[in-house]
Amino acid sequence: MTPYEMHDNIRVAVARLCEDFPGDYWRDLDERMEYPTRFVDALTKSGFLSVLIPEEFGGAGLSLSAAAAILETLQSSGGNGGACHAQMYTMGTLLRHGNDDQKARYLPRVASGELRLQAFGVTEPTSGTDTLSLRTVAKREGDTYRITGQKVWTSRAEHSDLMILLARTEAKENVAKKSDGLSVFIVDMQHALKNGMTVLPIRTMMNHSSTEIYFEDVPVPAENLIGEEGKGFKYILSGMNAERILIAAECIGDAKWFIDRARRYAGEREVFGRPIGANQGVQFPIAKAYAAMRAAELMVQHAVTKYESGENCGAEANMAKMLAADASWEAANVCVQTHGGFGFAAEYDIERKFRETRLYQVAPISTNLILAYLSEHVLDLPRSY
Repeated sequence: MTPYEMHDNIRVAVARLCEDFPGDYWRDLDERMEYPTRFVDALTKSGFLSVLIPEEFGGAGLSLSAAAAILETLQSSGGNGGACHAQMYTMGTLLRHGNDDQKARYLPRVASGELRLQAFGVTEPTSGTDTLSLRTVAKREGDTYRITGQKVWTSRAEHSDLMILLARTEAKENVAKKSDGLSVFIVDMQHALKNGMTVLPIRTMMNHSSTEIYFEDVPVPAENLIGEEGKGFKYILSGMNAERILIAAECIGDAKWFIDRARRYAGEREVFGRPIGANQGVQFPIAKAYAAMRAAELMVQHAVTKYESGENCGAEANMAKMLAADASWEAANVCVQTHGGFGFAAEYDIERKFRETRLYQVAPISTNLILAYLSEHVLDLPRSY
């Protein structure tokens, strides 16, 4: 049994919690584009959001496979883990590279729910996924860094107390290695909002609490620097692998939800005197979507196993994300097609989940960039960009 499969008790508990947040809860929030505060508070109180925080700091001290099980179950129950998943995948940066004071200062309060660590400030409008070309600058002045720049697609920034921020502390042209010169900071959002930071919401096709953020000479204490100055890029790499794996687990959950909905409807809906599921033109696409989901799930399991063993899992994390996102998107299309016109009716929740799972063809990294990574780093083909 793989680590990914060892958390049945967690899956049962999460599914039970999700029963208190049925489709009409999510539909109402989606219509008003509001954050699921009550849902996130319930997850926090249950301890599921602190699953990766060590017990000494008030968390459960479990592994990434437990976090994957939680997020997969949230999605397969019809919910949306995007409201809170960053608290899990940003945790690695602080846990692995933060100092003892930072861990003692923040982790117990995150575990208790006193603080939310939901914002991850990396992407910028000019550089996109070309992280090494970001332009947000952190200039040190004594015991303070001054942050100036812009971030975009920083989800949950309006609902987070802390942000993990990547900024340039040395000009790109002045570093010997292109991945040097970037540093990671813990930003106190409330303090920053009073001292030069502006957060603007971006309305999107799904309720994902996306924002753009402007920093104008925002002061951040030097003690909030994580690890060594200029080495921040390598600190967030492991977090990015965790992010891809956890998003992949969410996509598997979405695919299971779509397939189950399609299967049940195809068995119940009668046209021309018999269930539509008796027609191979209906049942074969559902079966194909199921096979694609199962194959992608195996890659997610493999990526989790490599991550937890401390091996380099860059290729596996990327493949898991790509294959799972493709599987969920295929299942979403099949589910809509199976339901016909009812697939577009809000009350069935299919169109909402359809929009939500479409995101993962693009974020947190696009399929094309995953293919470019595999081509260069796995297949040893010439660099394409």
